[in-house]
Amino acid sequence: MNSSKTLWLVMAWGVVWLSSCHKPRTRKVTEKEISVKVDSIISNPDSLAIGTIEKSATEAEGKLNFSVEEIDFDYLTAKSKFSFKNETQNIDNANVSIRIKKDSLIWFSVNGVGFEVARGIITPDTIVFMDKFHKEYYAYSYEQLSREFNFDLSYGLLQSIIVGNLPVPRTPNEKVRREKDFLLLRQDDGRIMLDSYIGEKNRKLKRLQAVEQPTKNSLTLDYEDFTELNSYLFPFTSLITLDVQSKKDKKFYQTVMRIKHSKVELPSKAPGFPFTIPQSYQKK
Repeated sequence: MNSSKTLWLVMAWGVVWLSSCHKPRTRKVTEKEISVKVDSIISNPDSLAIGTIEKSATEAEGKLNFSVEEIDFDYLTAKSKFSFKNETQNIDNANVSIRIKKDSLIWFSVNGVGFEVARGIITPDTIVFMDKFHKEYYAYSYEQLSREFNFDLSYGLLQSIIVGNLPVPRTPNEKVRREKDFLLLRQDDGRIMLDSYIGEKNRKLKRLQAVEQPTKNSLTLDYEDFTELNSYLFPFTSLITLDVQSKKDKKFYQTVMRIKHSKVELPSKAPGFPFTIPQSYQKK
């Protein structure tokens, strides 16, 4: 698998793992539907929206009331560096440009030394990836990716991880307790234990820890370098650590990813989401 494809599919794997018990599977999407849907959203990114994440909840252990400060936006653009390391691959500081239409569309471009090597678009229905170096493209429904990784994937969760909002909506009966300088929000549905560490002073998500109970596969997401952005605090660095047990040798292997933003903006107008697959490209 080439490195530019690995970059975004590995990120998707982390989200697949987290969303396994929170989103229903979607029906299979045909190639024709993928093409129509992507073309429609690119031409009119305001035409599609999904539910937003709850911003606060008051029911908690000991009647502890608090709200989580989350970023509200219409559009987001970012210039970023992406690093990835596991047992077999090491990608250091790949240049990535990201554009988001909230709840509708994530556009990304991966650049090599002086030229674009890959471009992709993520919608609530599909993920389409274009490898410009090998002149190939890949189109996935969430059902296909969920089947490949044996976990469900959601657009909303991926968007939340990029911008630093809570990845899973809160419910009234969740427990909250103080732990040092954090408020610890625990969500447990019997399969995944999800701990969100919220800064007690700034009420921002600082760390996310998730453990799958049957396998003990784990994901840790640390947010760092909080910087003021349009009256919000935005995490300019995200460190993602995956510890997953191999089905072959039953050993645990670690994957570490880092996203470091150099520039983030919240424009009021659509930044544009150019995406056209040349007829000469081969579908994989």
